[in-house]
Amino acid sequence: MKLTATVKTIAVIIGLALALGGGYLIGVSRHEHGPALPEAGQEVAKVQYTCSMHPFIIRDAPGACPICGMALTPVKAATSGGEQKWRSPMDPTYVRDAPGKDPMGHDLVPVQEGGAASEGIRIDPVTLQNMGVRTEKVAKRQLQRTIRTVGLVTVADDRQFSVNAKIEGWVERLHVNQQGQPVKKGQPLLEIYSPELVAAQQEYLLAVANRGRLAASPFPEIAAGAGRLVEAARTRLRYWDISPEQIRTLERSGQVLKTLTLFSEQGGVVTSKKVVAGARIMAGEELLQIADLSTVWVNADIYEYELPWVKVGQAVQVELPLASGRVIDGTIAYLYPTLENETRTVKARIEVANPGLELKPAMYANVSITTGMAEETLAIPMTALLHSGKGQTVFVALGEGRFAPRNVKSGVRDESGAIQILSGLSEGESVVVSAQFMLDSESRLREALDKMLSPKTEGETPSPPGPGPATMPDDPGKVPSGNKPDAKALDDLFK
Repeated sequence: MKLTATVKTIAVIIGLALALGGGYLIGVSRHEHGPALPEAGQEVAKVQYTCSMHPFIIRDAPGACPICGMALTPVKAATSGGEQKWRSPMDPTYVRDAPGKDPMGHDLVPVQEGGAASEGIRIDPVTLQNMGVRTEKVAKRQLQRTIRTVGLVTVADDRQFSVNAKIEGWVERLHVNQQGQPVKKGQPLLEIYSPELVAAQQEYLLAVANRGRLAASPFPEIAAGAGRLVEAARTRLRYWDISPEQIRTLERSGQVLKTLTLFSEQGGVVTSKKVVAGARIMAGEELLQIADLSTVWVNADIYEYELPWVKVGQAVQVELPLASGRVIDGTIAYLYPTLENETRTVKARIEVANPGLELKPAMYANVSITTGMAEETLAIPMTALLHSGKGQTVFVALGEGRFAPRNVKSGVRDESGAIQILSGLSEGESVVVSAQFMLDSESRLREALDKMLSPKTEGETPSPPGPGPATMPDDPGKVPSGNKPDAKALDDLFK
């Protein structure tokens, strides 16, 4: 009897030891591997799938995006340090801090990490490779450009001279009787007969004789008056382009000449001849035009976008198309302040020495202007820039497949395809240089959704589903404003 009680006592002790050991092992296993089954009353987190290009597409099972056909990826929970948010798959404005159901009975889904528009867009590596997205670093470089344009050779304005008569008369003789004839300074041009010139010569000779008679007068005022008369007659002849040498010859000989000769005051080439021998001329009438072609102008057309590269004083190479590649050096002397309406160009005046008269007026010439910036500046490839009506945008690579649009201000563009960045980027950042149009469309889509579907506050309640005002849409494919589409209608809208 006593032995039986002892055996029972030992069996109870062994049972208790086994129970305590088993409980300890089960606890250790749960601590290391986690609970295998959910506890009573605990909901299992449902895995949702979305499209990396269209995050508003949410599905409960893997598959393909109904818009672009890409494979759906699991939704990642936000890990930005804040609390996890949950939203309705049918009404993205319905956001809560815990899982549950929306007023329409749909399960809330977690907000995907990086879904905010301010953080840009996120694309998985496989999609990036399929899209062909490439990036380049923003770096400092020295921009250079060679502007090639066409110029027209013209006579320099400050080297053109007009020969005209200041008195009425007749052309007795032409010493220069051909257009294009070279003329030297001081060479006789033509002889003019004018009754007024004959009378002026006679008055001058009388004044000279009167001065000689009154030079010994005891009255100084009379002698001084005679001298002033001589000076007045000489000035009158000078104003009619009678040379001082002719006036001295007239005074020495004392004989009145029927014709007086006009001499060239400049050397050059006769570019216009408007008079013939024997013609009657009027005071102020132009007779000849003489141009000095030792230096000519080449007026080159510079487009508006090339103006920042062109400065006064830059060296220019002028090439003659018909001279077997003959290149003449010149300098930009002036940029005209007006724009040509027809060509939308600005004229650049280039001064070119022309000692051999190879450049002839009205001749076309090829002009090359090699320019460059004095200092290095931030630049990116031109392909990275997106132009819109409001400004210019680039996509900056943030790492881990994230991209964000950024507004920039650009400057000049060089011939290698690089464009200057004045503001908006820093040295060392990476910008997208290919396939950015797809990123731009995705960014604009998400931005539009964020603006239209801004999250409601906790106290607000979305409108219950059901028909809205009895209005018909203008477009059959457009959903009436009073109705909220379900998932199938949303898919059909984007197909």
